[in-house]
Amino acid sequence: MPSGSDPSLAEVEAARALIADRVHRTPLVSSQTLADLAGAPILLKAENLQKTGSFKARGATNAVRRLGGDARAAGIVTISAGNHAQAVAYAAAAERVRCVVVMHAAASAGKVAATRAFGAEVVLHGTPHEAFARFEALQRERGLVPVHPFDDPDVIAGQGTVGLEIAEDAPDAGLVVVPVGGGGLISGIALALRGRGMPARIVGVEPEGSAAMRRALDAGRPVALDAITSIADGLGAPAVSERTLRLVRHLVDDVVLVTDAEIVDAMRLLLERTKLLAEPAGAAGLAAALSGRLGRFTGPIVVVLSGGNVDLGRLCAWL
Repeated sequence: MPSGSDPSLAEVEAARALIADRVHRTPLVSSQTLADLAGAPILLKAENLQKTGSFKARGATNAVRRLGGDARAAGIVTISAGNHAQAVAYAAAAERVRCVVVMHAAASAGKVAATRAFGAEVVLHGTPHEAFARFEALQRERGLVPVHPFDDPDVIAGQGTVGLEIAEDAPDAGLVVVPVGGGGLISGIALALRGRGMPARIVGVEPEGSAAMRRALDAGRPVALDAITSIADGLGAPAVSERTLRLVRHLVDDVVLVTDAEIVDAMRLLLERTKLLAEPAGAAGLAAALSGRLGRFTGPIVVVLSGGNVDLGRLCAWL
């Protein structure tokens, strides 16, 4: 689809058909303990059990499988703190496409190793802002085709397949809670849910130390963050895009903030009560669902556990 267009419901549905043999249809997991704490039935969309450990495999696979012959011959480049990096490397390996991944210098060692294990060339470079600049430079220097982590209609359409599954498996949901980094996941989910006519309230969640979407909504334009200080590295986009800001403004009801302490508490609860391991980014939605900040709604809560790629050394320190 044209790079300047937003994906449609039809394109989300086409993405599902295209990626069906490469990704999992993930389960909705219930927990009475979490429901009691949240004050409503709660269903966890377990994308931490997805291929490569996060929802990112959906959008990356859709984008890579849709590449034309010239793009496949040229090779691709992407930028990521880790989950999109692994997902694009996985998709590129399956399609036998050369893949270069730029990651900031402080990226999780485990996520760097996993990305290299799929056969990608990893370029470690500077801060998140500097890594984005290097990503853009490599496109020019090597003639590589970009696969942006969130500002790409094919990536957003792939992420929207999460929303199709929620619409089919939890049609009576009153609230859908989605972690937000650059906004690709919540944009795709909202496109699918609104396209299917679901009236559920849709709320995004960001850490206080990495609130690029909330800042953009308040300012009316994308705002570059001066610093990213949250433990939720998977939500560490230095800015959102015009596209994801536009989609969130039109389709999403609210974006709320949680603290790192609330995220850690949610990770602990998930392990203790559901035996599900979520990374900090993946647990942010549950943190919000337990915080009382999500507004009024009627019906079950669906919380997207966006990923489970947590460094075990850091996990021990946090918990």
